Formats: sequence, structure tokens, C-alpha cells
Amino acid sequence: MSSLRKDADTALPQTPAAEVRSILDKLAARASCRDFDSSLIAPEILEDIVHDGVEAPSSCNQQNWHFIIVTDPARKKRAREISGGNHHFAECSALIYLCFQKGWTHGNFSIVQSVAGACYHMMLSAHLRGFQCIWNAGIGDHVALREMLDLPQTFDVIGALAIGRAKSTAPKMKAPRRSVEEIFSWERFERPEASLYPVKDAAVYPYWEIKNDSNPFAQWDPSAWSWAQIADFRGYSVWAKSPLAGVYVSRRQGDALEAEHALLPDAQSGARVAEIMPWGGTTTTALLEKLGSDVYLSVAELSKNNLSFIKERLRREGHDLGRVTFDLMHDGKLPYAGASIDLVVLPQVLEHMPDPKALLDEVGRVLAPGGSFVASTRNADSSYGALWRDQESKAQVPNQGPFTLLPAKDVAAWVAARFEIDEEVGIGAEATGDAAILTGAARYSGRIYAVRAHRV
Repeated sequence: MSSLRKDADTALPQTPAAEVRSILDKLAARASCRDFDSSLIAPEILEDIVHDGVEAPSSCNQQNWHFIIVTDPARKKRAREISGGNHHFAECSALIYLCFQKGWTHGNFSIVQSVAGACYHMMLSAHLRGFQCIWNAGIGDHVALREMLDLPQTFDVIGALAIGRAKSTAPKMKAPRRSVEEIFSWERFERPEASLYPVKDAAVYPYWEIKNDSNPFAQWDPSAWSWAQIADFRGYSVWAKSPLAGVYVSRRQGDALEAEHALLPDAQSGARVAEIMPWGGTTTTALLEKLGSDVYLSVAELSKNNLSFIKERLRREGHDLGRVTFDLMHDGKLPYAGASIDLVVLPQVLEHMPDPKALLDEVGRVLAPGGSFVASTRNADSSYGALWRDQESKAQVPNQGPFTLLPAKDVAAWVAARFEIDEEVGIGAEATGDAAILTGAARYSGRIYAVRAHRV
């Protein structure tokens, strides 16, 4: 027992366990929101939330933080533009930009940690007051933000806290959390293998050499990852977004998805279709719109977290979930009986596979005789392939997981060795955005290679 005398001014009375648990449960119920109703919050309440925030601890008690509240609709719209697409920046009641003065205990990020602590205090204050919020690190171009906020060069901004009231239709769910046993250990570091993501071999990994857009240690080759690691990575990062209707689509691909789905064969009444690893469900909702109402869809993903996200996304898009099943894949094996599926759709996922040819073998196993499959893949031998090699692949692995581009001719040969090809096209002559249809020899030069084939 400690012999130290408790200070009479700071000692707290014994709090009943039930009261403590009630408080902690209330705090744990906080969940991020990206779907606000744009209603106003009184300025004095916003100031009170900031006041609550600065009760957080600060490194050396210097409090070299600064918080800028933005409520003007035009400025919030500009904030959305600068962010590159955070729609909720324009719809929330207020944005609080999180800033800090550079130079104080800089190397250990002490001032950054202080700002983060204050931000979370504000989030809890907003939550307890009945508001919703979300903290965003993805705030966009800092030069443009500095100009908008009139921020001096001696300060930086590291994020923005969006606060408001959720729409009545907003998702009422919290992103999945890892089990506590997985993320802590006693006395020494221990962690499950599946949550240790592969990196390129190096003697050391200097922090200052690793950036989002330049990571020399990032392992993009999926064959260096186990299926369990890919499942873990994708299954949590998919929840970096919210399963809102019509919001999250690929700006890079433009209208390419429609061109891919143009290859789909007519599905007979009662046909069973399987879509493999669609990640966040953008392709899934488009696929359901193409299929007839009497066709059944099975979605196969690597993690139950992905499946729960896709299910909620489809529900919000207004699709009938009575004709959709959600199935878990393990170790690259499709969760379907042999010759049980009439159509398999692979939406730009072969490049994510540790062994894409083995996955094609799985497709052949589950397809019924005469059954079709439609596959698309990002093409190494394209303008996008050059962009990927020169720029994107030098960055951090994206939330969709590791991938390495495949040459279109190689994929065509793999397909031809297993199935009879019905149609193949290239999609997109440019590195990003366009959806030009390329045929003949040019089909192997498109940003995306897409093929429809059938089992003989």
C-alpha cells in the first residue's frame, strides 16, 4: 500500500462501480458521423465545446494549440472543395480546424499529441451534448487551407473536427473495433500475425523517411501477404468511410464501371450470381441495378467487417436484401459448391490476389456448365500502368489493400487456358477518368482490361 498522503484538494470520493460503468458506456457509444443535417449550433455552445477541449493535458503545459471555428456556409463549401470530396464538411454545423505552433517539443510530436487530446475532449463534449462529430486528418491541400484560414507560417493545421446533428437517416452504427486482446500485451510486444502487415525487408524503418505519398518500405505485392493479413487490412480500413448511398465512387475510374457492366450477359430468371471481393459495395449496388429483380446475388468478401459495410450500403441504396446473401471467403477459396453459380463477377480484384491464377481455377470450379464470368483488372501495359509504377506504387498501400498491376495479355492468356472467351475490351485510353472502349489490338492497352468468358 502506498504511504503517500492524498492531497485533500484533489482526492476524489469513491464512485460506485455502476456509476463509473454508466459513464464509460456513454462515452464508448460515441461514433463518427458523416451525414449531417446542416442545422445551426449556437456560437456560445461551440465556444463551450472548445473550452471543454482545452481542459485536456498539454505538453509542458505550453498549450501552443489554436482552434479555428468555421461556420460560414461558403467557407464550409470551400473547405469541402479543398479536402477533395469530404461532403460532410459542407453539411456539418461547424468545422473546428486543429492547429499548433511549430517548434515546441517538435521531435516527439508532443504538441501534436496535445492537440489530439484536446480534439478528443471536444468530441466527448459534443457527444455528451447530443451532437455528432467526426475527426478528419484528410483535409486536403495545406497551402489552400493556410490561405483560407489566414494561418501564419509558424502554425500548421493537422486536422478538422466536423460537428453537427446527424440526419435521421444517418447510419446508426459504430465502426468495428479490434478485440482488446489483440491490441495490447504485458511486458513485451506480442500481436497476432494477421494484424502485422508486410513491409519490404530493411534493417531499420526510419520514421522520417515514411510518408503517405512516399513510402520506400510499403509492400504492394499481394503475394507477400497472407490471405489473413489482406482480410484484416481491408476489413478494418473499409470503415474509414461510411456506408452512405451514392457518395463513395472512384473518381479515377469515371464511367469505367458502366463499361465493365456492359459485358454482363443476360441473366435468366432465378440465376445465381456471385460478386467476389467488391470491398465497399460501390460495384455491388451498380451490379444489382443491372441484374433483374428475379436474380439472386451472393457477395463474397474476406472479412465480416466488409460484409457488414456492404450490407448497410446496399440497404441505404434501396436494394432488396432478400435476394442477396453475404458470404465469407477463407484463404482464397470461394464459399460455394462446385457448379453452383451461373455468373461470377470479379470487379478489379485479380490484381489484389496473392495467386490470381488460383482464383481463376476457383471460378472454374464453382461455375455451372455454360456459366459465365466477367472480370476486369487494372492493366500494367497502359498509361495508368506507367502512372502507377512512377508515382502511386511509391506511396503507402491504399485502404483497398495491396495490389500489383497485371499485363492485360497475361490475364487474357490465363482466361483462355481455362474458359472460352466471348468478348474482351480495353477501357480508358488515359491514365485516369475516361472510359473509351478499345477493341482489336488496342484492347490490351486500356487502363482496364475487361473480359467475358464462359465455362465449356
